[in-house]
Amino acid sequence: MAALSGLVSSLESYRGRDRLIRTLSYGCQLIGGLLAEQSSVKSEVGKRLLVISAQLSHCRTILRLFDDLAMFAYSKQYGLGAKEEDAIIRCLSVISNLADQLYYPCEHVAWAADAKIIHINSTRWWILSTALWGLSLLLGIGRSLKIILNLRRKLRNPERSANKSFRRETKMIETQVKSEILTLLSNLADLANAIHWLPPGFLWAGRFPFWLVGLMGSVSSLISMYQASGPHSEKSDDS
Repeated sequence: MAALSGLVSSLESYRGRDRLIRTLSYGCQLIGGLLAEQSSVKSEVGKRLLVISAQLSHCRTILRLFDDLAMFAYSKQYGLGAKEEDAIIRCLSVISNLADQLYYPCEHVAWAADAKIIHINSTRWWILSTALWGLSLLLGIGRSLKIILNLRRKLRNPERSANKSFRRETKMIETQVKSEILTLLSNLADLANAIHWLPPGFLWAGRFPFWLVGLMGSVSSLISMYQASGPHSEKSDDS
């Protein structure tokens, strides 16, 4: 009953619905991709699941038409990261916010072109939006690595042992490290898909089968849902 209550509460928020739709979309792609490679009956079921996955992904694209202002508000609040003690983390975060801010209008243009609202080629805009998403993920990976490095340095600091709140502080730092490791894994899984969606010829672009795209996306989505259920929830720009 508590789980059902938590699900209902999550669905009442935009981010909660988006995480669930994302997880279902990639889950359908994972299972559908596997079934599509099987016998004729299973293959038909697999194809239907892939259609459901595509429709759920399209639903998220339309919902993101309203994300620009929220992202702008977040970027404005963060500013140049004056509150960050580490200059590298500050720089990575500012550039990442800029990439995220540019991502939305590029995707909107691509969507409008596909919907025949504007008469331009959508391909270059999809590529640009995917490249911006990939850049944001790459910067996020670098940010997580730097944060983990800084936290591990704190754990090795001998001066902390003299602190009365040593155990409590150690536990808090270890929790932060675990959270950043999960964020790192999520970004790595998404980055694998982002590269796959770039033009063929760049690394493994275009080489992932449907089920592998679904697997990478499912891993990222489940991590995101787990993090959102805890006190370490933070801004996310899942795509």
